[in-house]
Amino acid sequence: MMHIISCQQYTRKSLEELFILTDDVKNNPQKYKNALQDNIIAVMFFEPSTRTRMSFQSAILRLGGKIIVTENAGINSSTTKGETLKDTIRILNGYADAIVMRHSADDAAQVAASVSNIPILNAGSGKGEHPTQALLDVYTIREKRGKIDGCKVAILGDLLYGRTIHSLLGLLCLYDNIEVYGLSKNAFALPQKYVNMLKENNIDYKVCHSFDEIPKDIDVLYHTRIQSERFEGDFGKEEYIINKQVLNKFSQHTMVLHPLPRVDEISSDIDNDPRALYFEQAYNGVPIRMSLLLQVLGKDKEIMSK
Repeated sequence: MMHIISCQQYTRKSLEELFILTDDVKNNPQKYKNALQDNIIAVMFFEPSTRTRMSFQSAILRLGGKIIVTENAGINSSTTKGETLKDTIRILNGYADAIVMRHSADDAAQVAASVSNIPILNAGSGKGEHPTQALLDVYTIREKRGKIDGCKVAILGDLLYGRTIHSLLGLLCLYDNIEVYGLSKNAFALPQKYVNMLKENNIDYKVCHSFDEIPKDIDVLYHTRIQSERFEGDFGKEEYIINKQVLNKFSQHTMVLHPLPRVDEISSDIDNDPRALYFEQAYNGVPIRMSLLLQVLGKDKEIMSK
């Protein structure tokens, strides 16, 4: 797998291979500390980021790699002079061994991959996809629940612009007996194409209008903030807030996930609840992204076979 562009490129088998590698990376970090010692990775972000950018950088450093970075590429690169994305990628092909990129255009990762001879890792493209986030999300569910099959997932918040939601649903379609419930303002409802995708994979999508319509034994409450940077106008604050009172409606095995940053959709009064796993979820971004770098640069099988 040369590029990491979309969750649609994954099979159940390739996902399990990634997760097995990630388990090994977490359990045996010393084994991988020099894996990328001869590699340079370009990290180019055209949009703001904390977790994705810094976890990728941490992943590179933990593998012994070197980094060249443009943190605000929309301003601090030749994009301001009119250079096209394709030309930028062609240039970086001569400077690095792989490119981690975030961009505001929905198809940016595909455009980059179309002219790149080195791996492109999509770190978020507009309102389209955020595959590496979804990979760490599913890995977290697998790690905590033991399996994905039979999982009941409620998606909340911005289902319209939330690219992490879109990618997560793509991966859930690879598993059996999945149930998905959606709770959002009407203005942020899940686009029909994703409802159709779920249906095509024998997953019923149930639209909810309150927390009371979500099963009490739900496995995952996956919340997202309103992506205000993706639209004009003011749609107000999040109506469906997970606080202690709401969380106590659900079972002790329910996990609360969020790609972060949060605004007001998850109250800090549940931060110490063992079901609140969003910080641990974020930490899983490092080993997952270490594993992805190992795979695209062909280092995974070489090291695991030793």
